[in-house]
Amino acid sequence: MTQEHVSPPIYWIADYLTPSDILYHAVHKVIVHKRTPYQEMWIVDCGTYGKGLIIDGIWQSSTGDDFIYHETLVQPAFVNHGGPRAALVLGGGEGATIREALKWRTVEKVVMVDLDAEVVAACREHLPEMHQGAFDDPKVKLVIKDAVDYLDETVGEWDVIISDLTDPIEHGPAYKLFTKEYFEKARKALRPGGYFLLQAGPVSPPSMGMHVRLVSTLKAVFANAHSYHVHVPCLGHPWGFILASDMPINTRPDPEAVNKLLAEKTNGKFKMFDGITLLGLMQSPKHVRDAIAAERHVYTLDAPPVFSTQELPK
Repeated sequence: MTQEHVSPPIYWIADYLTPSDILYHAVHKVIVHKRTPYQEMWIVDCGTYGKGLIIDGIWQSSTGDDFIYHETLVQPAFVNHGGPRAALVLGGGEGATIREALKWRTVEKVVMVDLDAEVVAACREHLPEMHQGAFDDPKVKLVIKDAVDYLDETVGEWDVIISDLTDPIEHGPAYKLFTKEYFEKARKALRPGGYFLLQAGPVSPPSMGMHVRLVSTLKAVFANAHSYHVHVPCLGHPWGFILASDMPINTRPDPEAVNKLLAEKTNGKFKMFDGITLLGLMQSPKHVRDAIAAERHVYTLDAPPVFSTQELPK
């Protein structure tokens, strides 16, 4: 939707980036508002960026720039593996994460595990721009279950595991899923040579504490853990991800070799991702590298991370 065609908003949602900084999102129409047994969900028409998904007051994604977030989330792990056959997605209610996994012709099965059936159903109905029919692909199996319980039941089965969970809000459903104990379960669920990818919160200077501690936590579990990030406009921050594995992580990929791999093994339907993009993503700036190098804290079930939130307008 272009800016000149945007109708006046009915109200604004305040997305608190820090205690001193607010990003306002216009709401032109409330498409869905639900209080599920686990969380509060909104799907709204947000004008310039299309439709937006909000969980517990935190902006999750929008149809106008979801490709930036989801291609960045999924594709580095898949490229590092080189030809994944089995992918596990933990969370990812919009269906865009499984959409990205299905771009690989090598993939034979994708299992998506999400705790909240109502959120998944609403996204499936109202956000087809994001999932693009991925839920209906015969390679995909949807499991409504707690991610920890599912990981307890699977060992050595997955080439890539993508943990695309909502942020660890206190008393929310995901706060336990950013801990050393959870990452140990994920490591056991990987096949030899497998890769684990975590969406890992903002990387702006005043807000990157959780991210660098998550890198430290993953380094306590895996032989290698590499931080990278991308600017996602609707989130208001550079957004961080962590790729972890007992295998090497290629932080200086050759763009031509990556493009050749993508041409051979994917459907090529990428908006922002290619070899040059991957090379750029893998280079973190000095202040981020320094913060990661200095961090020693490890998140555990006894001391999990807590991500702040603010209440939506009534």
